[in-house]
Amino acid sequence: MSSKTKLSILLLWLFTVSGILGILSPASDWFLALTPLNLFISFVVLVIHVETINKKTLLAFSIPFFLGFGTEALGVNYGLLFGSYAYGANLGYKIVGVPFMICINWIMLTIITADLAKKISNRLYVRAFLGALFMTLLDAIIEVSAPRFDFWEFEGAEVPIQNYIAWICISFVAHLAYQHFEIKTNKRISMHVLASMFVFFTIFLFI
Repeated sequence: MSSKTKLSILLLWLFTVSGILGILSPASDWFLALTPLNLFISFVVLVIHVETINKKTLLAFSIPFFLGFGTEALGVNYGLLFGSYAYGANLGYKIVGVPFMICINWIMLTIITADLAKKISNRLYVRAFLGALFMTLLDAIIEVSAPRFDFWEFEGAEVPIQNYIAWICISFVAHLAYQHFEIKTNKRISMHVLASMFVFFTIFLFI
């Protein structure tokens, strides 16, 4: 393992542990306001370990970005696909009600769940389905803490089943298109990003 990889993993977990402790501290509001920075750092760590950044890579990344933005915009403005919900203040700058970092998060989630799926199958459609399933399961965990952290909240404070149906369908399309490009990422880094997100939000299921 290279020094760059070791440093990146250390940085990821440093921010994860600091975030958990910070949110549990009296300064929780300050730490939650740093969520966009934390997401961006995780994204940068992923990107700097991509083997080659070229037009193909940017096109592959743009698919979940714009697909995420388009579907989220329909959701927050018209209650379509995911249900009626609104984003809070802690995810930063919004475009037509959709935080820019949510679109970045769509790229990040697609990359890390695609890399996990690739460890299980070599078949594109199977990998796309598995990636979509992993994304939806992770969303189900995050949904529990989202209102508490002022990330987003559904109308009536209850997540509708259509949210998860939309997630797996839209994620499948994102994965099918993204994985078609066979972007060479660092799977070790991806697994640490995925694990850090899972640990972070799972802990808050019980606290």
